[in-house]
Amino acid sequence: MESGAYGAAKAGGSFNLEQFLKRPETILRILSAIFGLIVFACILTDGYSSHPEEKDKLFCIFNNNDDACHYGVGIGVLAFLGSLVFLGLDAYFPTLSNINTRKYIVFSDLGFAGLWSFLWFVGFCFLANQWAVTTDTKDIWTGQDNARAAIAFSFFSILSWIPLAALAYKRYRLGVDDFNPNYTDPNLDTAAPYSSYPDAVTDNYQRPPFTQNSETDDGYKPPTY
Repeated sequence: MESGAYGAAKAGGSFNLEQFLKRPETILRILSAIFGLIVFACILTDGYSSHPEEKDKLFCIFNNNDDACHYGVGIGVLAFLGSLVFLGLDAYFPTLSNINTRKYIVFSDLGFAGLWSFLWFVGFCFLANQWAVTTDTKDIWTGQDNARAAIAFSFFSILSWIPLAALAYKRYRLGVDDFNPNYTDPNLDTAAPYSSYPDAVTDNYQRPPFTQNSETDDGYKPPTY
């Protein structure tokens, strides 16, 4: 984990593409985007099949349940787009100098990764269950391999999004420990207040100009006429 604010170096450093591509977050986001792409692409291409008796009507190959197809496509598309968005934010993240902005990005990453880990788990169980109870697979000439691929990569997506959530949580905790916005120096509470300048004039009295002092005029007295 890099030193700095929320797991990234302080703003002002140069962007290193090779180092960026080797980061665990970058590798997991690329894999998550690929897995999401495979899931919704498999369902959109061969996830719908024509009925043997009604050639002009398509039905979802997951037990003729359109909700299963819609769910797989929905979370797959959003996972693909979300992975690309956070991948771009990771590249832009080191240039941010505002600590609160970094905090919000890491917190959003944590929430999104945690939510999609749960949604992919639900999706895997949902698709696997609907495919298991599908009884007319003999009538599905195409799409069986795609259905199995969608189920498999739904499971792989769980394995990629859970580590992303764990890494985001680690970055969030690191940022809170190192950069506490509510931190105050304890010495400021106990230190005595600054005293006023000892030679400062506290009144508005001014000596009148051109006054003669009898002690400094060497005994001279003006003549009287």
